[in-house]
Amino acid sequence: MEAETSLLDTAFWITSASILGLLCLSAFFSGSETALTAASRGKLRAATDKGSKGAAKALAITEDNERLIGSVLLGNNLVNILATSLATALLTRVFGESGVALATLVMTILVLIFAEVLPKTYAITNPETAASLVARPIAFVVRIFAPVVSAVRVLVRGVLRIFGIRTDPDSNILAVREEIAGALQLGHSEGVVEKEDRDRILGALDLAERTVEEIMLHRSGIEMINADSPPQDILQQCLESSHTRLPIYRDDPENIIGVIHAKDLLRAMYKLIDGRETTAGALEGFQITDVMMKPYFVPDTTSLDDQMRQFLRRRTHFALVVDEYGSLEGLITLEDILEEIVGEITDEFDPHADHQVQMADDGHYWVDGAMTIRDLNRATDWSLPDEEANTVAGLVIHEAQMIPTVGQTFSFHGFRFEVMSRENNRITQLKLRPLAPVNDSTVD
Repeated sequence: MEAETSLLDTAFWITSASILGLLCLSAFFSGSETALTAASRGKLRAATDKGSKGAAKALAITEDNERLIGSVLLGNNLVNILATSLATALLTRVFGESGVALATLVMTILVLIFAEVLPKTYAITNPETAASLVARPIAFVVRIFAPVVSAVRVLVRGVLRIFGIRTDPDSNILAVREEIAGALQLGHSEGVVEKEDRDRILGALDLAERTVEEIMLHRSGIEMINADSPPQDILQQCLESSHTRLPIYRDDPENIIGVIHAKDLLRAMYKLIDGRETTAGALEGFQITDVMMKPYFVPDTTSLDDQMRQFLRRRTHFALVVDEYGSLEGLITLEDILEEIVGEITDEFDPHADHQVQMADDGHYWVDGAMTIRDLNRATDWSLPDEEANTVAGLVIHEAQMIPTVGQTFSFHGFRFEVMSRENNRITQLKLRPLAPVNDSTVD
C-alpha cells in the first residue's frame, strides 16, 4: 500500500497536469493552423472593414504563410513530443517496461482525438471566427519562434536547391482568378451556384484575357453606307436597318471615312425638309459627310477590358477593328462586350434573335457556323477548345485542314461534326453530336 501511494505522489499529479496542459496547447496549435489556412481572406477583409481587430490581425499574419505554418508546426511538435516524453516517463514509473507501449497507445489516442480531430473539426467549420480568436496569441508565437523558423527556412531551401527545386516565397499557390473560377465551378457542380450566375461572373473575369478580335462582327457582316449614294437611298437604308450606327465608306468598303448615327441623320434631314413641299428637292443638297462622326479605330489585339474602359472614357459605343496593317477586320460595340458577361442581348428590332444552337429530337445540335465556340460552350456546358479558332466553323476548318463540302462529317474533341450548309467558302450551319453522353448539358 505504501509503494502504491509513493507512485501516486505529488510528482505524479504534477506530471499528469503538465501532460493535460500540453495536450491543450497541442489542440490550440492544431486548430489555429487549420483556421488560419482555411479562412477566406476575402471574408477576413470584409470583417476588418467592419472593425474586427481579430480579423485584421489574422489577415496580417497570413500574409507570410510560410513563416506562419513554420511557427505553428514548431510549437505543435514541441508540445506533442514533450507530452509524449512525460507520459512515457510517468507510465514507465508506474507499470515498468510495459509503460512504454502503454504510453504510445494512450498518447496516440489522446493526441488524435483531442489535439487533432476535435480542434480541426471546429476550425474548419468556423474558420473565420476561429482565425480571429487565435490571431493575437499566434502572432506572439510567430514573433517568439521567428529566429528558429528563419533558420529552418534557409535550411529547407538549401536542401530543395540541391534537388533543383527553387521556391518563390512571394508567389501565391493559386491566383485570385483561378481561385474564384474554381470556387464557382465547384459551387455550380454542387447546385449552390446557378449556371447563369457562374457564367456572368466568369465572363467578367475573362474580359482581361480576351481580345476584340474574338467577339467582333466580321467585316463580311458589316452593313455600310456609300457616301456617294443619293440622300433618299441613304435615308431609306437607315430606316430599314436594325442598327442605329452605320459606317460610311467612299469608293472602297475598306475606306471608312465616318460613322453616322440614325438620330443625327434624321435630325439633319428633318431640318432640310421642314416646311418644304417636296422632299426630293429639300434633300438635293444634303451631304452625309457634314453629319457623320469621325470613325474610331482600334487594333484587333486590344483586350475587352481595356476596350470597355475606352468606350466609357470616350462616351461612345462603336469602334472599327483593324489589323496590324491597318486593314478593316470588323467592328465591335459596347453591347458585344456586355454580352460576354450577361449573355445575348436582344430587342424587338433584332431580326434574327433566335438562338444559334438548337437541340433536335434525335439528340443532335443544330449550330450556326458563325457562332463562337465560347458561346456554344456557355450554352451547352461543353469544353470545346477555342485556342485555334473563334467560331465553330473555324474549328471544323482548322481540324479538317480543308474547307469541307456539304454532307462531310468529322469526329474530334469527343464530338461528331456534320456540315449541313455552306455559302461560297463559308460554313453556315453544322450538326453536332457528342460521341459520349455529356453530363448536365443544357441549351438556354
